[in-house]
Amino acid sequence: MKVHFTAIGGSAMHNLALALHKKGFTVSGSDDEILEPSRTRLAQNNILPEKDGWFPGKITKDLDAVILGMHARADNPELLKAQELGVKIFSYPEYIYEQSKDKTRVVIGGSHGKTTITAMILHVLKFFNKNFDYMVGAQLEGFDTMVQLTNDAPLIILEGDEYLSSPIDRRPKFHLYHPHIALLSGIAWDHINVFPTFENYVEQFKIFIDLIEDKGCLIYCENDSEVKQLAEKSKSTIEKIPYGIPGYEIKNGVTFLFPPVAGNRSLLMQSGKHGTELKIFGEHNLMNLNGARLVCNKIGVNDAAFFKAISSFKGAAKRLELVERNDSIAVYKDFAHSPSKLKATIQAVKQQFAERKIIACMELHTFSSLNENFLSQYKDSMNDADEAIVYFNPHTIEHKKLKPISDDQVKKAFGKNDLKVFTNSTEMKNHLLKTKKENSVLLMMSSGNFDGIDFKLLASEILI
Repeated sequence: MKVHFTAIGGSAMHNLALALHKKGFTVSGSDDEILEPSRTRLAQNNILPEKDGWFPGKITKDLDAVILGMHARADNPELLKAQELGVKIFSYPEYIYEQSKDKTRVVIGGSHGKTTITAMILHVLKFFNKNFDYMVGAQLEGFDTMVQLTNDAPLIILEGDEYLSSPIDRRPKFHLYHPHIALLSGIAWDHINVFPTFENYVEQFKIFIDLIEDKGCLIYCENDSEVKQLAEKSKSTIEKIPYGIPGYEIKNGVTFLFPPVAGNRSLLMQSGKHGTELKIFGEHNLMNLNGARLVCNKIGVNDAAFFKAISSFKGAAKRLELVERNDSIAVYKDFAHSPSKLKATIQAVKQQFAERKIIACMELHTFSSLNENFLSQYKDSMNDADEAIVYFNPHTIEHKKLKPISDDQVKKAFGKNDLKVFTNSTEMKNHLLKTKKENSVLLMMSSGNFDGIDFKLLASEILI
């Protein structure tokens, strides 16, 4: 097979390119900008474009497919050439489906937790050397790429993103996978630029459920009222399995998970001394774990095996990831950026480190978070932090062509009187270095990087 990637440099796109190259496909690509680590990884596999830019001459009739990334525009010259020649054009998720038509498809969806749940399932399957394909939205320890596609794996685990598929395909990605086994972790309004109302956003998850194959299975978080309502009203031709928070206890800053009660649909609190020691923490992570357990049950991994494997799971990258710690200070980074993720992450750290001061620092970075019409959704989301800090870059707002927001707007939106707001990352970093941090936890939360802050360096300076 001969495929060409238009916008090969993206995180997801370059991983799919690497997966197809590894599968034996002839892979070419173009992009107007390719950053690290994509550039080095493509170069190591001899599929890095010779020059940056778009080259319609690369589009020829002998191509089996052109795979179109979201970074490209609808008037991209390579796309126009492919349309002119009648070459098959696929979005990223379309081609994933094309490569997995004959496999059992497991799709993990939800506004939050989907990367972690997917990572947990992959960790367990890898622990037992199962044969499977996958696609996940983060680089995971022990996995060379974020995508694997083979000819012989009977099973594929897919993280199901609700964002759009391509510039010419406005369907959410997870609508294209048609799962046999699906999981929904929760619904919290996001991507306001695409789904302008909460009702419109929720509708995408209803459609996702409707697209589960008949006689398939939906595993859903019953603690989320929107998910529970959608699941209970959904079609009767699928099995429906709810889950919630498992039984656990925290001892000396370590979480222990209690074994399941026989015949119970969830893990319930038990008294006993046989809990599984975990490397992760937080009730949202424990719910994620419980959902992952039920998915693993459906694909042939029993509870005993699951607990054996999950005890060594350290978490997905930037999902409550420990940067550095000593006896009195710990620094974590997390992908949290939406209101629900923000609140859940801070609560998790507060519960795990009940005797410590929690310094929570988040960056408004996404289109939704920087939109003045969405800011009010953040009300009370940082109330559990002992010190709360919000950072945003006015240039990012300008780049996204949004209306400017002020420090006062941010403070009012979050509803926390002592909230500190910074618009200069160096000033914010200096503030953090001057803050008294003994017996504390610093939590850095963003889908970006606070405009270039090196978390490892910051942690080392704080822990001096």
